[in-house]
Amino acid sequence: MHIPGFHGLRRLSALTPLMLLNGCGWSILDPHGPIGIENRSVILWATLLMLIVVIPVIALTIFFAWRYRASNTAADYAPDWSHSNLIEVVIWTVPALIVAALAVIAWNTSHSLDPYRPIESEAKPVEVQVVALDWKWLFIYPEYHVATVNELAVPVGRPVNFKITSATVMNSFFIPRLGSQVYAMAGMQTKLHLVADRPGTYEGISANYSGEGFSDMKFSTVALDDAGFARWVEKTKAAPAALRLADYQTLAKPSERDPVRYFGSVDPHLYQAILSQNVAVAHEEHTAMNTLPAHQE
Repeated sequence: MHIPGFHGLRRLSALTPLMLLNGCGWSILDPHGPIGIENRSVILWATLLMLIVVIPVIALTIFFAWRYRASNTAADYAPDWSHSNLIEVVIWTVPALIVAALAVIAWNTSHSLDPYRPIESEAKPVEVQVVALDWKWLFIYPEYHVATVNELAVPVGRPVNFKITSATVMNSFFIPRLGSQVYAMAGMQTKLHLVADRPGTYEGISANYSGEGFSDMKFSTVALDDAGFARWVEKTKAAPAALRLADYQTLAKPSERDPVRYFGSVDPHLYQAILSQNVAVAHEEHTAMNTLPAHQE
């Protein structure tokens, strides 16, 4: 029998997994770095272990509903049944083994994937200071004396050592394809170590609600080869804008959907002033030092 539109519906249904994948943004399941790969492995193992319970429960629920339906007079009727040692052993032993396996995985990965644990590599790490603002991301490269807004460039194959803080409310720094998520908190510093294993542009997001502009608080992570990263640094150094303490106070004002910005120079004390929440004081001290009479310097 021909059903109108059936073949078109069948072709559309074949695309359903892809549409779900796109809608959920499951980039965490397509990692481009060793930390991300280990995270995916943990997720998959945990899911498989839990499915050991979930799948049989779903299957048995359907089976029992069909087997013991009211119209099936052939099914056993045992109104006085109340206990089975075999069932007790199964329903307690299987979950206990699953929990034990999950505990082993959690114990091992909580150490191997500790975000504070440096990545072993012969390549020189890149230091990046991250500041969560309302509602944008500031990245400072102390080694190169440059800074950017909403664009993070990293060299492929070289570990990136992040120091992370927030200028205001608690936030969360997350690059799904590269790995772990770490919170950014005002007056506190957290750390994260990641590495990209192939060139590309990966989305970075804020994973903790932080107010009105939260949904657009995103940034691009550009993974470049060594030559490309060197060119990016030179291009950023050539940017005319400077990020001094006074400039930061303007930048820190809440704004939404900020474009990518480059700063060819940055105050070397800026990150520490943000971390200690003394930007205004540091700015006043810096201004005073620069305006001292010559005989007092």
